[in-house]
Amino acid sequence: MSKGGGGEEGREVFTPKTALGRMVIEGTITSIDEVFEEGLRIREPEIVDILLPNLEEEVLDINLVQKQTDAGERSKFKAIVVVGNRDGYVGVGGGKARQVREAINKAIIDAKLNVIPVRRGCGSWDCRCSEKHSIPFRVQGKCGSVKITLIPASKGTSIVGASLVKAILSLAGIKDCWTRTRGQTKNAHSLAFATYSALKNLHAILTPADWAS
Repeated sequence: MSKGGGGEEGREVFTPKTALGRMVIEGTITSIDEVFEEGLRIREPEIVDILLPNLEEEVLDINLVQKQTDAGERSKFKAIVVVGNRDGYVGVGGGKARQVREAINKAIIDAKLNVIPVRRGCGSWDCRCSEKHSIPFRVQGKCGSVKITLIPASKGTSIVGASLVKAILSLAGIKDCWTRTRGQTKNAHSLAFATYSALKNLHAILTPADWAS
């Protein structure tokens, strides 16, 4: 695992090509929260480097894929990476290349462009504390044949699930959670993006508190 770059160093070398990038450089946008509150789309990974300087990266899977062409068999490496700040932001991405390092770099860029805020809370009936150590309610996610259910857990339970799922939830800032999976869970791509889908769906469900606001 390694930490991503950012901060003032990122500001010196980054030449923005999008309106959001220019707003970040000019100081109009100063936090990642503002990006999502305004409904803006991140199209440059450097924006994430600047607004989330403490971002961590972890390679979830590297696989060799082969394709038969008229010129013969071609091989590429496929990498899946998760990035997160362990405090409410996470992204999952994938990349292919002939070299492992290049595939990982592509996956890191893709993961940064996929960064989302994660809704946290304590939805466990056994706990009912006010801390953001788990998720606020049960949620499901799907990718391919894989379906995953994330279930709130009481404080001290930790994350119960596959190591790949644990890595994603941990970097999202979730400390306690039950998980339930179905389908071809040995497919790392489907499992990773099903988990990512579930975290995105936390914002798709309205609660009584949301109605009141």
